[in-house]
Amino acid sequence: MGPRDFDPVALAQAERDGWVGYYRRDWRGVLAAAVRMVRLGFGMSWPRTLRGAWFVLRANQLWAPYPENDPVAARDYMRRFYALVARDGEMSLDPAKAARLEVEWWRVHRLHQRDGQLVEGDLCQALVELYSYVYRVDPVDVTPAAEHRVRAMRHSDEWVLAGCDLDDPLLADELAELVASYSSLLKAVQR
Repeated sequence: MGPRDFDPVALAQAERDGWVGYYRRDWRGVLAAAVRMVRLGFGMSWPRTLRGAWFVLRANQLWAPYPENDPVAARDYMRRFYALVARDGEMSLDPAKAARLEVEWWRVHRLHQRDGQLVEGDLCQALVELYSYVYRVDPVDVTPAAEHRVRAMRHSDEWVLAGCDLDDPLLADELAELVASYSSLLKAVQR
């Protein structure tokens, strides 16, 4: 398993669990999901997986407060994460640029989710830029993955507005879109 041969269903489940933990401020849950996402999505060794998951957790904790978050520190932790990814050698990327693109989609999502300043197309574009850079693929090839992930975020945002009930069927809809997103991404990165 690695960045070009991951299990889209398992990765989608881990991401959905991470989003659930994030919005419920269950940081243990976010860490557990981050461990799974890093291991499944990048196939790093266990020591690097644990270190990378810690960086992802810290970035999310620094980003989470609204409206007073710390995007600079969040980017720094994501830079550290992407430095681990680059060190593994399977992906050639500049950790600072990857971190900037990662936190940028977080910013765009927040503006869309909280303030309605941006539309889903802006969020899709931010994800396309991240995916095409990190995986070194044509933006057109990763657009379907980004579109599905945006729909997953729509379900997640509706779930948050509805009160974050763990029995809400919106979580199943979110998961289905994440599975579609990661399936599309896998197809794009294996070309």
